[in-house]
Amino acid sequence: MANLDQSKWFTEISERDGSAFSLRINKKLEEQQSPFQKVEMYETTDFGNLMIIDGCTMVSSRENFFYHEMISHPALLAHPNPKNVVIIGGGDCGTLREVLKHPDVESVTQIDIDEVVTQMSLKYFPELCEANQDPRATVMFDDGIKYMRELAADSIDVVIVDGTDPVGPGEGLFNHAFYTSCLNALRTGGIMVQQSESPLVHMPLLVEMRDAMTEVGFKDLQTLPFPQPIYPSGLWSVTLARKDEPFAGFREDAAAELAQGTEYYNSGIHHGALATPNYMKRAFTKK
Repeated sequence: MANLDQSKWFTEISERDGSAFSLRINKKLEEQQSPFQKVEMYETTDFGNLMIIDGCTMVSSRENFFYHEMISHPALLAHPNPKNVVIIGGGDCGTLREVLKHPDVESVTQIDIDEVVTQMSLKYFPELCEANQDPRATVMFDDGIKYMRELAADSIDVVIVDGTDPVGPGEGLFNHAFYTSCLNALRTGGIMVQQSESPLVHMPLLVEMRDAMTEVGFKDLQTLPFPQPIYPSGLWSVTLARKDEPFAGFREDAAAELAQGTEYYNSGIHHGALATPNYMKRAFTKK
């Protein structure tokens, strides 16, 4: 192992987390510097195509279903009747595809600031973009923070914040002002869901997020952990925030029907993810 050819591996070194993760590559496919970030595409030997943004692993062909299914289906199924959905970020369009698997959803608006991400996804992950032409979908390239700030009050049922880490373009998605905009835009019973980093190595950020959501007025929270092989620690999470009432289970019949077309999500996975590990319980209740 000491004689590995480093030119055949992509390695993300996370100084913040004291860790590194590598995937073996055949070749670099493309690189573009957008006005916001550097986007790279690689062909790997075992994980299919791989998208890198500013040096960080984002999406691969092999394992993206963990993330896309868990950031969309638990929130949509916890809502009794979601009709209008907004996705902030999500430029690879995988989350959009998952949301549109719900037949009762009437409209989904996706707002990502960086069109280059979607252009790369159309080229290298066409399977993630297969629902882009659904008549219920609107794909926009704009400032999602501004979009939510200007959205009419009580106008949507679910907002999915599918952003990057809280640095660069994603930094403004992790603060009180943005959460207030989301809260105001949601109807009664509305749910916000946000990717909430690793509950193993990013717990201070996760606790800070949850506190901010509560402080702006969300009434109940759920943090669901799930495997995410190409992200730091291999363990990731999403956090759901309910606008004005506690969570009360989820629509299990609809979950069973949906599971015929998913890779990871089903009602058992949903129940299991709601069972909070003790170390997370202690972190969430410690003041």
